[in-house]
Amino acid sequence: MSRRYFGTDGIRGTVGDYPITPDFMLKLGWAVGRVLGREGRTKVLIGKDTRISGYMFESALESGLSAAGVDVSLLGPMPTPAIAYLTRTFRAQAGIVISASHNPFEDNGIKFFSADGAKLADEIEERIEEMLEAPLTTVAPGRLGKAVRIDDAPGRYIEFCKSTVPDRVSLHGLKIVLDCAHGATYHIAPSVFRELGAEVSVVGGSPDGLNINHEVGSTHPASLRAAVISRGADLGIAFDGDGDRVLLVDADGRELDGDDILYLIARDRHGRGELGGGVVGTLMSNFGLAAALEALDIPFERAKVGDRYVMERLAANGWQLGGESSGHIVCGHIQTTGDGIVSALQVLAIMVREGQTLASLLGGFEKAPQALVNVRLASGTDRGALMASASLKQAVSSVEAELGDEGRVLLRPSGTEPLIRVMVEGRPHLDVDGLARRLAGEVEALFD
Repeated sequence: MSRRYFGTDGIRGTVGDYPITPDFMLKLGWAVGRVLGREGRTKVLIGKDTRISGYMFESALESGLSAAGVDVSLLGPMPTPAIAYLTRTFRAQAGIVISASHNPFEDNGIKFFSADGAKLADEIEERIEEMLEAPLTTVAPGRLGKAVRIDDAPGRYIEFCKSTVPDRVSLHGLKIVLDCAHGATYHIAPSVFRELGAEVSVVGGSPDGLNINHEVGSTHPASLRAAVISRGADLGIAFDGDGDRVLLVDADGRELDGDDILYLIARDRHGRGELGGGVVGTLMSNFGLAAALEALDIPFERAKVGDRYVMERLAANGWQLGGESSGHIVCGHIQTTGDGIVSALQVLAIMVREGQTLASLLGGFEKAPQALVNVRLASGTDRGALMASASLKQAVSSVEAELGDEGRVLLRPSGTEPLIRVMVEGRPHLDVDGLARRLAGEVEALFD
């Protein structure tokens, strides 16, 4: 069945453009309630990031769910992984996240978690889409759903995060800068790291509904790098707007991405006999990560880009650890989805146990130079036709010929933004930046 609304990570778009409208969200809430409804009372949790449009969509979803006879628990601003965790602990039938992750405030979206904190099964999403075509009807007045606010949701999640490192691990003596992207971690992450003993300062911690991800967060690490150096911090930690991604900055201001984080956690857990299989990366994962894991006799597999696909391969292999270069890390022995705070804590626990800095822990881990250029598409651009263009395929073949067996090229449409991502990776002597720019120019020429 072809999907009209659901993408690889829920439903996302620009606020005010269908389907990111209040009338659609009301109908969506009703459709979800009808699909998930069962004998007795059904309960659904709703959380959101800090976008101003979150208030509007929260109210619309609540109304639709109530009309379907579903009780609603409102969490307020909370990181996406917190909603996955709380959906499990509250024994709810589903969790709804109102967020567009790392996108600007003008965008918003909806994604869902099942009762066990995982992404909704494809067949459930398909049933929801089918229900959206039915006329909206309201249950009898006595069966309308009720809504309550969970005031202690932040405290519950803070304690969960702290519990993911051993009691003997103290962050006392570590000076950390957090970049909360003016997003959903702003009132969670500082408490977690301070209560574990760290000296914490914060950038990107003052959301106003309009500034989420604006020149801060994991997609804009320059401000964090500057803060780490100017404040003499041991490291910096950057989250994205909904807190499911994380990037690190070492004391010298060097940016460490998801591949660095995966390597550190995999090596540590493998060394302690706790890895539980191999590691799942994606088509974007660096050659250097694959080579380093191979040297440690750790199996490595590439999935398609997207946390859904990483989770699918982890489940298929019975493995626990996977993630993306973008910083979406899944520690399956702890969480059911990517969790920026939890992933950062695992790295900090390694630093404490080993008594080493980030730079020293990563000594000897070498990544191949990789260039990524995002080409923003004009409105109405047919991505499929663009990717199938004969001239673009010829340009890719030309670059691949120049790289030979010393590099690779990946072009793919973004699943969350109107972008084509152009990635070129190769040995140090190759001009991967120039080659990536050349290919990006070819993409732009197709819709100029």
